Amino acid sequence: MTDTCVYGAPPVALAEVPPGARQASPLVPGAAALEDFAPASLSAAVIAAPPGTIERRYVLALALRALQPGASLTALAHKEKGGSRLRKELEGFGCSVEEVGRHHQRICHVVRPQAAEGLEAAIAAGGPQRVSGGLWSQPGVFSWDRDDLGSQALIAALPPLAGHGADLGCGIGVLARAVLASPKATRLDLVDLDRRAIEAARRNIEDPRAQFHWADVRRGPELSGLDFVVTNPPFHDTGLEDKALGQAFIRRAHGMLRPGGALWLVANRHLPYEAVLGEAFAKVLPRGEGGAFKIYEARR
Repeated sequence: MTDTCVYGAPPVALAEVPPGARQASPLVPGAAALEDFAPASLSAAVIAAPPGTIERRYVLALALRALQPGASLTALAHKEKGGSRLRKELEGFGCSVEEVGRHHQRICHVVRPQAAEGLEAAIAAGGPQRVSGGLWSQPGVFSWDRDDLGSQALIAALPPLAGHGADLGCGIGVLARAVLASPKATRLDLVDLDRRAIEAARRNIEDPRAQFHWADVRRGPELSGLDFVVTNPPFHDTGLEDKALGQAFIRRAHGMLRPGGALWLVANRHLPYEAVLGEAFAKVLPRGEGGAFKIYEARR
């Protein structure tokens, strides 16, 4: 029996997803991993291609590897977010490409050639790898190959934390490693929407106190009675700035904390989090100002 897959959320008006196609995006908790599809096991794939060049080539190469020779691949992206390069990239893999443009998107249709070229090199370049400091990361993960300055600012402001806490939007585990340096921290639940980040964090944190959750913070996991929460919340959703995303993290953190528990948060200076912090928490204390970031300790 053949299989089909879809990666991400291609606009329904621009690409027809086969019925029963398995979702393979690392940003959809519970989805299949495109990496795990056996070579030549798919009869069709539809890819909403990511904007980053290395990540996009990785995804395209994985899809082509998983497709049977002669199977169809549809890949599309906004013309200003990688779409203008799609055709050339697919041709570089040995594909003959039919391309159309609609609604600012470039839509490429190909048939998987008998002998695709350069797949393994693209897969190696976009796969898990060690970056600065010897940590594991992967293209496509937030701040994948450089220090996240917001997290570093929060680490500098944090006191030693004690008890059971959570790191919401944990990334590859940089902030969590700093929290777990405190021997008084008894457990830390790491939560992130990106499977690749969670997999990297597992490799970066070999500590029995750490528990890992591939989940959308806005919907799970169900944690309660926590002593502390740390977060450097994202403020982009599907590539667009979304101030409500960080505000949702704050409300979720409040619901997870015990009375008297503390939220430690870092945010870009322009983000409007003060009102929701003041509404949700009994006490809100600035713990760092200056530069591009602001840091707050909020007590429930």
